[in-house]
Amino acid sequence: MKTKAVAYARYSSENQKEESIIAQIMAIEDYAKNNNIEIIEKYIDRAKSGTTTNRPEFLRMIKNAKSGCFEAIIVHKLDRFSRDKYDSAIYKRDLKLCNVSLISVLEKLDDSPESMILESLIEAMNQYYSANLKREVMKVIINNAKECKHTGGIPLLGYNVDPKTKKYIINSQEAEAVKIIFKMYSEGYGYNRIITSLNEKGYRTKRNLPFGKNSLHEILTNEKYTGVYIYNKCSKKNYNGKRNNHSHKSNDQIIRIVGGMPSIISEDIFTKIQVKIANNKHRNARKKAKEFYLLSGLIFCGKCGHAMVGNVKYSGKNKTKYITYRCSCRDLKKSCNNKEIRKDYLEPYIINQLKNEIFSVKNIPYLLKEINKRQESKISQNDLEIKSLKNNQLKIQKQITNILNALKDGIAHNLITKELDNLQEQETKINQKIAEYSIKKETTTNIVDEKTIRQLIKRFNECIDNNNIVELKEFVNQYVEKVTIYEDNIKVVFSYYIIVVLNGKGTNY
Repeated sequence: MKTKAVAYARYSSENQKEESIIAQIMAIEDYAKNNNIEIIEKYIDRAKSGTTTNRPEFLRMIKNAKSGCFEAIIVHKLDRFSRDKYDSAIYKRDLKLCNVSLISVLEKLDDSPESMILESLIEAMNQYYSANLKREVMKVIINNAKECKHTGGIPLLGYNVDPKTKKYIINSQEAEAVKIIFKMYSEGYGYNRIITSLNEKGYRTKRNLPFGKNSLHEILTNEKYTGVYIYNKCSKKNYNGKRNNHSHKSNDQIIRIVGGMPSIISEDIFTKIQVKIANNKHRNARKKAKEFYLLSGLIFCGKCGHAMVGNVKYSGKNKTKYITYRCSCRDLKKSCNNKEIRKDYLEPYIINQLKNEIFSVKNIPYLLKEINKRQESKISQNDLEIKSLKNNQLKIQKQITNILNALKDGIAHNLITKELDNLQEQETKINQKIAEYSIKKETTTNIVDEKTIRQLIKRFNECIDNNNIVELKEFVNQYVEKVTIYEDNIKVVFSYYIIVVLNGKGTNY
């Protein structure tokens, strides 16, 4: 009776000349064939370091070992399993409790005391090799950094890397997005408005994703945009391979070269932005317990187009407190004289319009129609994306099959195996994308019914009755697109209505 086993293969990095996945698998399959072993599954981690357990397939394999469906794990070499002595000991103990053995094709080990010593020496050497390799790689990276060269990873938004010099060059299209972010923020626009503007214009992050608040903050506080090359700023990764990007090293450890890369933003503008961010941070902290503005990021001046911001002032002999929204240009450029509008008038009016014009029982048929139309659109878009990904998947699988056939025919070349690794990595990424879109599809397949709408209306009314400001803010952000304050009227754009308010009366369009 054949022993049931699984194969585990790992490729640590594209920049290292490790045995390819295909070579490891072929060696494991030959070993299994010669030793009456049946391979029932293959677990493969690509571009994953053996010094960390942040390896999805490895962790899945360890979890499956507890089910008793296989008796052994076969690796090409022990360093494919782990290069960390502590992790290796822990996971080997877990496997032993599951009656699962670890077999190395190249290292002939058994349960004898001599093999135990040899195995410990091999693991120690593997860990030394990894640490020494890291040290040597860091020497090269540090030298590259001192020459202001790209040191790996995805370049900063607004920049590409020159393939010849390995230095940063400006990506003109992305640089425009960066300039828009700095310009709008300096003019008083909030993150929500900037994000909406960028996404509407078709700009995307370096990972081709819509912009979010975190990406904006990282851009606005990144000194590299002024032409300063910076390396080794963030703290080291912890044992689990995670890094706290907000924790920085001491200045003597940071490589900082003024003029080391082309600038997109002037130093003067960048400095003003940092002052503004710091002031906003302190002001928000001071106001957090005092004032909460429902319309922040959504309200704009109808006279000059700039954002309107919350403002507190005290007037009269008794120093009566007035809370208003006022045009940011009145403070920044002193160039707009549009009237302020009182918060205690505007916010209740907006909430009341939401209640009467959207979260009303009479609107249930319309809400059902519009929401389900959006749901169906999302489902359709997901289906198109999945279809496109699957077509690409079939093409890649065909290419992989052709390469495997070439290898079976004895045509072996480093370029062929390298191309195979690249294709398999592409296939893995496509599978991940398909899984992501499938999850999105599952979350949008439920057609909204009348009961759900009634529950939403009930929740909105409860927020009003309980004065739940935080949840009301969520409703406002979701269903109010824009509020524009003119000298003699207010224009409110809801998600499903445009309501122009004149003398307190609303008209639907």
